[in-house]
Amino acid sequence: MSVGDPITRASAESIQRTIDALAARNVEAVLLQSREAALTKLKQLVPVGSEVFVNTSETLAAIGYTEYMHGNDRYVNLHDQMMAQPDPAAQREFRRKTTIADYFVGSVQAIAETGEIVVASSSGSQIGAYSYGARRVILVAGTQKICPTLAEAEARTRGWTLERHDRWLEDRGVAPTPIGKFLIMEHEAVAGRMTMLLVPESLGW
Repeated sequence: MSVGDPITRASAESIQRTIDALAARNVEAVLLQSREAALTKLKQLVPVGSEVFVNTSETLAAIGYTEYMHGNDRYVNLHDQMMAQPDPAAQREFRRKTTIADYFVGSVQAIAETGEIVVASSSGSQIGAYSYGARRVILVAGTQKICPTLAEAEARTRGWTLERHDRWLEDRGVAPTPIGKFLIMEHEAVAGRMTMLLVPESLGW
């Protein structure tokens, strides 16, 4: 298990320190008081008609955004287009193109109060979009993912998050996969490119 309690929401003081630290690293952070408010804000941030890729995420599913976007033809819906490809090889090739989407929506594994954002992935398919490729990146996270330090954020990701992800795969009859790519986002070079929506609920892992 990772250090600390992986499912307890952060305190108001911890959240504010995190918001301030993210702002200092050129990441706009917004606190929404409920998953419903987060869904409303996300709809506002991604204009109808936009090209958007929605990454697989328990957090996005929990707030209703995954369901909202599934089959929604009011957007250039890259996830639906990817899933419509005829075979896994074609899906992988299409997925490469999604890294330069106009809007890329996803989540993260942990956030340090000092402002670093930690992302782990088996394939690394979202990492290129997060770090550079996508024009706009919008991340949604429950405040239970906030950790006091970067070391604790890394420990949470390699411990609790990985264990919970492996159980999620096993429940679907899929063998667990190791972390293939590990990203620490320390500063965003482009002002206004990255937004973090924080929700004071336990969402995702």
